Amino acid sequence: MGKTIIEKIIKNNTGIDAKPGDIVTVNVDRVMIHDIFIPFVASKFEEMGFKKLWDPDKVVLIYDHLVPASQVDDTRHFKVGNEFVQKYGMKNVHRSDGICHQLMTEALYVKPGNIVFGTDSHTTTYGCVGAFSSGIGYTEMASILGTGTMWVKVPETIKVNITGKLPDNVMAKDIILKLIGDLGADGATYKALEFTGDTVENMTVASRMSMSNMAIEAGAKCALFTPDEKTAEYCEIELDDKQKDLVGDEDAVYCREICYKAEDFVPVMACPSNVDHVEPVKDLVGKEIDQVFIGSCTNGRLEDLMAAASVLKGKHVAPFVKLIITPASRKIYRQADENGTLKILADAGAMITHPSCGLCCGRTGGILTDGEVVVATNNRNFLGRMGTSKVEIYLASPRTAAACAVAGKIVEPV
Repeated sequence: MGKTIIEKIIKNNTGIDAKPGDIVTVNVDRVMIHDIFIPFVASKFEEMGFKKLWDPDKVVLIYDHLVPASQVDDTRHFKVGNEFVQKYGMKNVHRSDGICHQLMTEALYVKPGNIVFGTDSHTTTYGCVGAFSSGIGYTEMASILGTGTMWVKVPETIKVNITGKLPDNVMAKDIILKLIGDLGADGATYKALEFTGDTVENMTVASRMSMSNMAIEAGAKCALFTPDEKTAEYCEIELDDKQKDLVGDEDAVYCREICYKAEDFVPVMACPSNVDHVEPVKDLVGKEIDQVFIGSCTNGRLEDLMAAASVLKGKHVAPFVKLIITPASRKIYRQADENGTLKILADAGAMITHPSCGLCCGRTGGILTDGEVVVATNNRNFLGRMGTSKVEIYLASPRTAAACAVAGKIVEPV
């Protein structure tokens, strides 16, 4: 019987021919801890009695959610993190270099076929390069730091097949929002999403990242793309035979298969206050807005900023509308500066911030208040996510968000 991608990754890691529902212990290739969770991980690690990390080189600590500090207690997280780094000999530490999910692949910590865990639900992002990556809590993370292993239940797989050429005004964000809307917020709970089809094959790694990032919004345990030459170039490797074989077999067993024609996709938005409340933008046209946010680990990459710039070039943000741009990493910031993208955005009236999680998680950089409406490219629109519980958050692609910033209201991108 054939295997799905997740089943192959687990077989390669453990040597066990596991099937969905089986519980196996995997050997962890890399872990990521971010600044919010480091005090809890450190405390639990020592409470468990561990004296050393199983492999300091496989642990990555990233300061991204709390930088720059917006509350006094944030500095405690930095202090505990720094002490943990020094005590246990960690070298892979990033202080304001960018958002954790961008850095984990950008800085080459994750390779195709790896098994990676992180203290953030959007750790599913690394499936863009064919890795099994998933979010965990601080107790599980502390256990991995001491043992290098983690138990998992092998998930069933939903196959998502997309074929054809996307319309010019549709981005990967529109695809994943449409899928989440169709599945529902719990439609893929503890399942793997496996993306296939020529539309997917033609996508950039950055577009795949946007989709794998948001898989968790349908409850998915992971989201996987088959590694290809684009993956190899991005990861700066030559794919070996096992990595090339990370494709779902024709006779693999899937719990569900969903098929889309790319030409049928239209620009969409997730409406307040659930990510699976997805509507075509054309049905929302005319809603006045107060702010637009383009960034986050979902859509803060160079292609996202360039897509926004292509809409904004020669135009200006509408009066009284705030446009905030947050590149996902320092590298992306530099690239966008060097190719002129940041100048276009700034000339259009955008405020460009340092790379961080900031506004997406309701911290620094533009939180909103009662009655305000924001169109944002991040991954969640829950009540209170970007300010008070009376802020209305509409999630959209960078192209759509930029068009709305110019219009001062919700409009379709062209």
